[in-house]
Amino acid sequence: MTSSEADLQLLNDARAWAAQDPDPRTAATLIELVKLTEAGTAAARQDLEDSFRGTLQFGTAGLRAALGPGPNRMNRVVVRRAAAGFANFLVRAVAEAAPGTRPRAVVGYDARYNSEIFAAETAAVLTAAGIETFLMPAALPTPLLAYAVRALECDGGVMVTASHNPPQDNGYKVYLGRHAVEENGRGAQIVAPYDALIATEISNVGDLASIPLAQDGWTVLDAGIVQDYEAATAGLADRGLFPARDLKIVLTPLHGVGGTTAVAVLRAAGFTDVTLVSEQAEPDPDFPTVSFPNPEEPGALDLALGAAMQADADIVLANDPDADRAAVAAKDPDTGAWRMLRGDEVGALLGAHVVARLAAGADGSEADAGGGVFASSIVSSRLLARIAAAAGYAHEETLTGFKWISRVPGLAYGYEEALGYCVAPDLVRDKDGLSAAVLIAELAAAAKSEGKTIFDTLDELYLVHGLHASDQLNIRVGDLGLLDAMMNRLRVNPPESFGGSAVASFVDLAEGSEQLPPTDGLLYVTRDLSRVIIRPSGTEPKLKCYLEVIQSVGSAAELPEARLAARAALDQVLTDVREALGL
Repeated sequence: MTSSEADLQLLNDARAWAAQDPDPRTAATLIELVKLTEAGTAAARQDLEDSFRGTLQFGTAGLRAALGPGPNRMNRVVVRRAAAGFANFLVRAVAEAAPGTRPRAVVGYDARYNSEIFAAETAAVLTAAGIETFLMPAALPTPLLAYAVRALECDGGVMVTASHNPPQDNGYKVYLGRHAVEENGRGAQIVAPYDALIATEISNVGDLASIPLAQDGWTVLDAGIVQDYEAATAGLADRGLFPARDLKIVLTPLHGVGGTTAVAVLRAAGFTDVTLVSEQAEPDPDFPTVSFPNPEEPGALDLALGAAMQADADIVLANDPDADRAAVAAKDPDTGAWRMLRGDEVGALLGAHVVARLAAGADGSEADAGGGVFASSIVSSRLLARIAAAAGYAHEETLTGFKWISRVPGLAYGYEEALGYCVAPDLVRDKDGLSAAVLIAELAAAAKSEGKTIFDTLDELYLVHGLHASDQLNIRVGDLGLLDAMMNRLRVNPPESFGGSAVASFVDLAEGSEQLPPTDGLLYVTRDLSRVIIRPSGTEPKLKCYLEVIQSVGSAAELPEARLAARAALDQVLTDVREALGL
């Protein structure tokens, strides 16, 4: 096809899309782009070309992309097609597993642009397909949708959210339950082969006019589903075993949908001294006070930390915009400065706290009997494995993502370093920043009642298990091809050492193993037990490098020197990783 023929095809595709687009705004945007492209505006042509560069692919993360017209963007056409394909999958899956049973699904949404519209149209498509459909009553946290899948015994769930992505994005996250998936996956996000099966159904959907859209027939849930979740989550706190409630909390939902629910849950659990960061308290799809609505990003917690210093708070809790992740900050007694804890630090604290709760009989009978399993992603710290082993519990490593962690049989607690924690798998089989916040508050209040901080509790873990220090290098790229080039560079020229210690073992995760399905990633462990894992992100255009070093500590007096040694070792490893990548 010549360049002029390609241009003509692009313009024709855009006009055809605009003609059938049910959203007048995206249709008008397309028509304007066509006019500007015909007038020779290069930026308009580039935008148009990107919007029609293939079709947005459905995977284990569902769909996630910038809002806009065309098959490569998030819009009402793409959402209707996704809903129709998912509906066809659910109907087939339930018919095979439980003939004669009517499929059931629940749909939730956050407060991003178009989320409520995408959710309502999903409910209309599912209903038209004969599925008993429930729609959440308002813009609510993702964990509430995951809870509802199990609580309402649904076969499927859809959450319209882009989590912590930039304001211009939206997404479509899919869960399975009841008859559509095996027991360990009920209420969890999808994994292979379900993603491919749903993607095939989506690709088989005809044109937009062929997708039935019900005018009514679905059930808009009342506030009872929220109240049930709040009561169950607040009930995780055990006043008998951990009675301390003297804790001054500053909380930010980062302009997301978690604020009201988080405050309600914490107060119901007995933590009444909770102050919301006023500038970030209400949902706002523009996320005006942060450059990137992700608690991990530099500057995201500046307002919360300022409020904490002013209020002389004990702890800062932050949720990402859909509240499935939790961040923690506190005043470091070594420096006197407030700092955010790394996900691995919080993961270890919660792991040790869950162990203490299990030992005291605070949790379920399966875990009390020694059957509980602790799990973390392969890129998370190895400290949790040591904590679990010392307490007599099994530990499993999974691929990154809670779709894997939540499926571990007998799960008692699971986490991943990207601020995701599952402290109550029977309630929410996914990461949940709200239930995590309850147990974080519980362990912080318990430490305070003993005259300690959460940093002191961390130090106690290091004295027993070794000081585990981690860091991360993220390399954002504009061209996805660069990710493949960097990974190929490492495979062709494998590093021989990191931080002055020779590589003792190397695993190409793409080859898979009995324990882990294949994934694009490289794992190195050196003779001094430093570990480096390098992998492309599954949701963003960047390469992620995870580093961990371990320092033995004989006494509390050795901790300051061990911390300095660990930081120096991490810096050396970082230098070697950059060199290996050609940076």
